[in-house]
Amino acid sequence: MSTLRFHALKQVYLHKPIHIEENVRRSEIFGANVFNESTMRQYLTKEAFESVMDASSSGSKIDRAIADHVSTGMKEWAISKGATHYTHWFQPLTGATAEKHDAFFETIGGGLAIEKFGGGQLVQQEPDASSFPNGGIRNTFEARGYTAWDPTSPAFIYGTTLCIPTIFVSYTGEALDYKTPLLRALQAVDSAAVAVCKYFDKNVKKVNASLGWEQEYFLIDNGLAMSRPDIVQTGRTLLGHSPAKGQQLDDHYFGTIPNRAMAYMRDLETECMLLGIPVKTRHNEVAPNQFELAPIFEEANLAVDHNSLLMDVMDKIAARHNFKVLFHEKPFAGVNGSGKHNNWSLSTNTGVNLLSPGKTPMSNLQFLTFFINTIKAVHENEELLRAAIASASNDHRLGANEAPPAIISVFIGEQLTKVLNELENVTNGKLSPQEKTDLKLNVVGKIPDVLLDNTDRNRTSPFAFTGNKFEFRAVGSTANCANPMTVLNTIVAKQLIDFREEVEGLIDKKSMKKDDAIFNVLREYIKASKNILFEGNGYGEAWEKEAKKRGLSNNKTTPEALKAKVSKKAIALFEELGVMNKIETEARYEIEVEEYTLRIQIESRVLGDIARNHIVPTAVRYQNILIENVKGLKEIYGASFKKLAKEQLNLIEDISSHIEGINSNVTKMTDERKKANAIEDLEQKAQFYCNKVKPLFEDIRYHCDKLELLVDDELWPLTKYRELLFTN
Repeated sequence: MSTLRFHALKQVYLHKPIHIEENVRRSEIFGANVFNESTMRQYLTKEAFESVMDASSSGSKIDRAIADHVSTGMKEWAISKGATHYTHWFQPLTGATAEKHDAFFETIGGGLAIEKFGGGQLVQQEPDASSFPNGGIRNTFEARGYTAWDPTSPAFIYGTTLCIPTIFVSYTGEALDYKTPLLRALQAVDSAAVAVCKYFDKNVKKVNASLGWEQEYFLIDNGLAMSRPDIVQTGRTLLGHSPAKGQQLDDHYFGTIPNRAMAYMRDLETECMLLGIPVKTRHNEVAPNQFELAPIFEEANLAVDHNSLLMDVMDKIAARHNFKVLFHEKPFAGVNGSGKHNNWSLSTNTGVNLLSPGKTPMSNLQFLTFFINTIKAVHENEELLRAAIASASNDHRLGANEAPPAIISVFIGEQLTKVLNELENVTNGKLSPQEKTDLKLNVVGKIPDVLLDNTDRNRTSPFAFTGNKFEFRAVGSTANCANPMTVLNTIVAKQLIDFREEVEGLIDKKSMKKDDAIFNVLREYIKASKNILFEGNGYGEAWEKEAKKRGLSNNKTTPEALKAKVSKKAIALFEELGVMNKIETEARYEIEVEEYTLRIQIESRVLGDIARNHIVPTAVRYQNILIENVKGLKEIYGASFKKLAKEQLNLIEDISSHIEGINSNVTKMTDERKKANAIEDLEQKAQFYCNKVKPLFEDIRYHCDKLELLVDDELWPLTKYRELLFTN
C-alpha cells in the first residue's frame, strides 16, 4: 500500500491543467442542449406548444394525441443534436439519479429500420422497480414501477442521450421518488399563498417557490483518492491525523483558485451552460481543496432537477480532469465540512418577491405577512424540518465548529427584530385611527426596501433571513434538495391556510376590517413564535440549555431526528395537503432509517478492514525494524544498550499499546455489529448502530492516528491528510 501511495503522489505531479477553450459568450450557448421554450417554438405545432406551456404553468393534462406531436418534435430536435437514445430521467429514493437508455430505433421488416419515438414512450415508461428502495410499498410480485413525464422541467441532451425528467411511482400509484411529493408541495404552497395574496393584490393568480442552492464540495486528485479504501467505499476518510497546517490561517477562503481546479470549473461551467443550469458563482471555500458553486435562483422544481443533474455532471467532468469530487458533508476531520445552503423565497406571477420589503405600507404589510408566517411555520414544525436534513453523513457536520447546530432556530437580524417588537404591541382588537396611521407610517412603512444584510454575523443559524429570502443552512452537501424543499413548502402552505382562516374569522365574527384582522393575527404569531428566534452563538452548552428552556428540540442523531417524520402530526399534515399519504410517509421513514443503518454498517466494515489489514501490519513491520535496531545495539554495547535504545524501546511499547487498542476495539465493534444485525426492528437496529457501533469508530481512529505519527513515513500505507488537502 505504501508503494501505491507514493505512486499516486508521483502521478499527481504529472497531471497538468487541461486547456479549456472559452471563445463563445455564455449567453449564446445557454440552454443549447435543452428542449426549452425557444426550441419548442421551432419544433412543435402551435397547438402542441401551447399545450406544453399550459401543462407547465397550470398543471393541465396533455392529450395523448398532442403528446405524439410533442414526441415527434422532441425526437427530431434530439437527433439533429446527435442524440441516439432517450431515457426517462428520475430521482428514486437512493439519493442518486436513475436512467435506462432506449435507442430511437425500431425494425420494420425487410431488413429495414426507422428512428421511432412516440407519445406513449414520451409520457410513460415501465422500469423494473424491484431494486429501488420502496419502504414496503410494493410486494415482490408487484415489481413494476412507472415513470411519467414532468412537462414543468424541460428535457435535455447529455452526451448522446435525450433525458426526459419524470416522476416515479409504484404499481399501486404511491410515489417512489423525491420529485412527486415536491410537485404536490409546490401546488399546495401556490394555492395557499395565492389566497393570502388576494388580501393585497387581486391580480395575483400564481405563486412560485424559488430556490437557489449553494453546492460545496472537495476536489481531490483521483489517484490520491483511489489510494484510500475509505474514500472509495464511503466517500470520507475514516482515519487520518490532522496536518500541522489546516485551515487555521484562513488563507484558502476566497483565495486564488488553483490552476487545475480552475480548468475543471471552466469545463464544468461550459457543460452547465449547455444544459441550462444557470451557474454564476465559484470560489474557494474555507478548507483546503474545498470549493463552492452557486446558480441564479430558479423555480424550485427545476432548481432541484438542476442540482441533481449538476452532481452527476461534476463527477463525469472530474474524471476528465483526473479529479475525484467529494460531496460528503465531512470527508476530513478537523476542517470545514460541506453544506448545500437552500435559499428559498416565494414570488408572484405579477413579479413580486413576497419576502422582499417594498416601498409602500401595503407592500410591506404583505412582506410581513409572509415573513411572520414562515417563522411561525418553522416554530410549529422545527422537528420535522430537522428530520428533513437528517442523514448519517450530515450528523458529522451539524454542530461542528463551522456548521449550524442540530437545534433549529431562525435568525432575522436587528432591524426586523425591532419591527416585530413594535408589532407585538398592537392593540388587541380594532385599531384606533391614530394607531393605524402610526403603524403604517412609522413601523410598517419604514421598513427599508433593501435590508442591511447582517446575517453574516451569525453563520451558526440553521435558518436565517438574508434580505429577501430565507436561507436553510443546515442542508447537507449530499442531500437531494427536494427533501427539505418538500417539507418547507408544505409547512408554509399549512401555515398560510391557517392564517387565512384566522383572518377571515376575525372579519366575519368580529366585523374587523382586513388590516385590523391581519395585524391582530400577526401579533399573536409573533408572541407564539418568539422562542424560535435566536440571534446569538449557536455553539456549545449555553445555547443547548437555553434551547431546552425554550422547548426547542435537540435531536443530534439521525435515528432520533427521523422519528418526527412519522409523528401523528406530520402524517396528518402531509395527508391534509395531499403531499404524501400515510403509506408514502412511513415508507420514506423506513427507507431513511435503513439507509442510515447500512451506511454505518459499511463504514464499520471498511474501518475494521483498514485498521487490521493495513495499519496493524504496517505498525508491526516498523516495530520489527525497531526490534532489529535494539538487537544490534545490544550486540555492540552489551548491558549498556538499554540507555542507548531507550527511545526505541519506548516506541516499541507505544506501538504495541496502540496495536492492542486497535485489535480490542475492532473485535468489540465486530461483536456489537453482530448484535445489531440480529435485531429485526429497523428503528431499534438504527439506534443500536448509532449508540453502540458508531462510538467505537473514534476509539479505533485514535489509535490508528497515533500510529501514523510514530511509524516511518516511508512505510505508512495511506495517503495522508497533508497530501490529500494540499496537493492540487
